[in-house]
Amino acid sequence: MTVLQLGPYPPPNGGVQSNIVAIRRYLTGKGIRSGVINLTRHREVREEGVYHPTTALETALLLLRLPYRVLHFHLGGIVTARMLGLSLLLCWLPKRKAVLTFHSGGYPSTPEGKRAKPRSFNGFVFRRFDRVIAVNPAIADMMRRYGVDEERIRLICPAAIDPTEIAESLPEKVAEFYARHQPVLVSVGLLEAEYDLPLQIEVLGKVRERLAGAGLVMIGSGSLERELREQIAAQPWREHILLAGDLPHAVTLRAIGEADVLLRTTRYDGDAVSVREALYLGTPVIATDNGMRPEGPRLIPVGDGVALQAAIEERAWAGGLKRAHGSAGLANVEAVFRVYEELETTHG
Repeated sequence: MTVLQLGPYPPPNGGVQSNIVAIRRYLTGKGIRSGVINLTRHREVREEGVYHPTTALETALLLLRLPYRVLHFHLGGIVTARMLGLSLLLCWLPKRKAVLTFHSGGYPSTPEGKRAKPRSFNGFVFRRFDRVIAVNPAIADMMRRYGVDEERIRLICPAAIDPTEIAESLPEKVAEFYARHQPVLVSVGLLEAEYDLPLQIEVLGKVRERLAGAGLVMIGSGSLERELREQIAAQPWREHILLAGDLPHAVTLRAIGEADVLLRTTRYDGDAVSVREALYLGTPVIATDNGMRPEGPRLIPVGDGVALQAAIEERAWAGGLKRAHGSAGLANVEAVFRVYEELETTHG
């Protein structure tokens, strides 16, 4: 067995990236050759077996040249013509098996997702894959509406945590912030509009009126970084907010595990890996209700600062809410590996 994954590769350490890294690490541990074609502009990290094409032609030539038998495409965000074209190439390459993981948890609720039907170009493309992995039931149902055979669909949660990969400590600056604050609220995600981060900044000031030791750590990077820094600088409680930037995934897991609450306030969201990671690590979660959260988070309406404040204070006053590690672990990666094994047994 040889496996080539295609999708975003860290940095930054988003949910899709973390899933790709976890699968590659699992395969490497089994002595299986595993490569990655990075489909993003981020190319800071150079690793053996990780390829960074800059054009569609370079990507196509790599696929023709590299001798991997299982091709696993990770599709997140919107479905573009470029992504559909790449999908067709993967499915038409001879003597290969093509797997699609559709990570865009919120896509089924979009106008495009609601219009899913077999007689569509999307449906034509998705039916070409040998296996389609859906990260939540809504995506699995959408794939059925696209006409994908039930026997080809697998429902596999994207969260993957190997406890041995959690960093032993936090960076000095972050550790010092944690030591000065109680409770510590942590937010993990891109610094983009859909994550409603200004709401967290505003609500922290109100929370501190009752919980004077509260602090907020924001992990991630994005186009709103400058705007958020300006908003933070204008607040009297600015010293109690830390924009930590991108952190290695192992460090992010440590930060989530040591926090008192994970915040996931979004205006558009799918099945957030950070939520599942927090639940696994025993960290309470407050998240906006998007209709597809796993069991466990305290759910609030989108954009509701009053509800967010009440939920934070409720969690903080309750105290002692840390739980033992959950059961997620690497079960999902093992499930993906079984998909590869299925395809190997049917390889023509």
